Amino acid sequence: MNRLHARASTLSKPATGFTSHPEPRTIGSFARGRQLSAGNFLFAGYLVEAPDTAIWDLPMPDLAFERELHGFTWIDDLAAVGDGAANLRAKTWTHAWITRFGRGTGPGWTPDLTGRRLIRWIHHALALLNGAESVTSEAFFRSLAQQANFLSHRWNAASPGLPRFEALVGLIYAGIALTGMDRHLVPAIKALGRECDSQIDGGGGIPTRNPEELMEVFTLLSWAAAALRETDRIPGRAHLAALERVAPALRALRHADGGLARFHGGGRGAEGWLDQALSASGIRTPRTGGLAMGFARLSHGRTSVIVDAAAPPAREASAEAHASTLAFELTSGRRPLIVNCGSGRTFGEKWRRAGRATPSHSTLAIEGYSSSRLGVAGTIMGAEAELLVDAPRDVRIEPRVSERSTGLIAGHDGYLRTHGLTHVRQLYLSYDGRGVQGEDVLATVESQDERLFDRALDATQLKGIPFKLRFHLHPDVDAEIDMGGHAVSMALKSGEIWVFRFSGDCTLSLEPSVYLERGRLAPRGTKQVVLSALAMTRATRIAWTLAKAQDTPDTIRDLEREDLSLQE
Repeated sequence: MNRLHARASTLSKPATGFTSHPEPRTIGSFARGRQLSAGNFLFAGYLVEAPDTAIWDLPMPDLAFERELHGFTWIDDLAAVGDGAANLRAKTWTHAWITRFGRGTGPGWTPDLTGRRLIRWIHHALALLNGAESVTSEAFFRSLAQQANFLSHRWNAASPGLPRFEALVGLIYAGIALTGMDRHLVPAIKALGRECDSQIDGGGGIPTRNPEELMEVFTLLSWAAAALRETDRIPGRAHLAALERVAPALRALRHADGGLARFHGGGRGAEGWLDQALSASGIRTPRTGGLAMGFARLSHGRTSVIVDAAAPPAREASAEAHASTLAFELTSGRRPLIVNCGSGRTFGEKWRRAGRATPSHSTLAIEGYSSSRLGVAGTIMGAEAELLVDAPRDVRIEPRVSERSTGLIAGHDGYLRTHGLTHVRQLYLSYDGRGVQGEDVLATVESQDERLFDRALDATQLKGIPFKLRFHLHPDVDAEIDMGGHAVSMALKSGEIWVFRFSGDCTLSLEPSVYLERGRLAPRGTKQVVLSALAMTRATRIAWTLAKAQDTPDTIRDLEREDLSLQE
């Protein structure tokens, strides 16, 4: 149907120019732009080195690689460079797309990719048309109109959530900017309001519980609202109300360094993107107490702790969700310390599955099990999807406040049906931000749980049910075992020293781990602190602390810069 409507849209009346031109708001990466100019094409985890090859003549290693090309976000990166060579590539590759794919061929004719592409073409139109001959300009506007007409028929075929928001915002941009396309504007504004009401809940969250996806939705809504206001149009009430709900939720999901918490398939976000989106929106509502999209935030001094304190996304929204219940991340100043491994989907199916499992998160996992299990349980928009099944049904959290700290106690029943055990975690962050106290408990709650536990214990021949507490470290953390195997010292690039200690019947080890992040060729090697123990009784407790060393000052002038070069 996409292909049919794409070809049918070539019969529509073309646009002849711009009625207005929304201000460019997309942010590109200078480093990625330089890579593209040098002929290094890194998309969807694949690197193709072809300095003398046009982008559409590249060997396509994977459909995900090809789809990223057709979304045209790379124009933002070339614009960030802005020199003659980068501008020439942007113009040449854009007009080549029109020649090769403009009549409805290729994988780029989906509602979400078309919306994404339209926004970029309109944002960068002045540069793309600079010095162009009339025949080239006419083809450009004809293609814009064709894509707008395609979206007017196919936006509702996009998956609910981010893909549909991309399609509708692209259609709104076309309605604002192009001659003869204003007829699409009112229907698109109304449809966007309906999507805001159905996909963004009262607390500003979305069904996938993916923080980076929430930021992308917020950014799109902000762009659309600004573009409408610039042309003296009023955004819909539901549209504006959604922005008011999402902004404080995003502030609660932001770590001390400005990056997002990495949960449920999301990354930290491009450098500065979140701050720019929040600033441009003009919404100053601070974060509120309680959970934000199911995440709890503790923040004092220069330290932030963000905890996944709710049930995983519902089955139909869990295609990228992780078994991360009660996992946490900790950032000190500009430096992440405790992290989750992240999403491995750009590194292949094995890494994608591994990144979703509980052992890839900083929490407790019974050996051989995740708190939620993966299973091919259905289809999402016609494609087979591996969804979370057998997930925790009962996740509870209570805030705690003491004279020296704020914290929480939370629990989930993800291991109840398999082992009769409930995982309970307590976390407290001191008011000066210098220390975290934690306790993890595996315990039976009801008499029927005791019978399940006894059966699981019998299966081990009374040797005990093995489990591990994991604390994954950011790759920039330099860690080593200290105090004769009873502590781990961790040095950050800022010069801060943090020390991990524990108490309980368990074994401490420092083991290999990985840090999975989009935009790299391979997972980055790192380490994880692991406490290994056996559940022998109906309540097993392990206490631990993570604190700055006494000689580490409260504030450090952190001048160490990040390496922006391409790294494998």
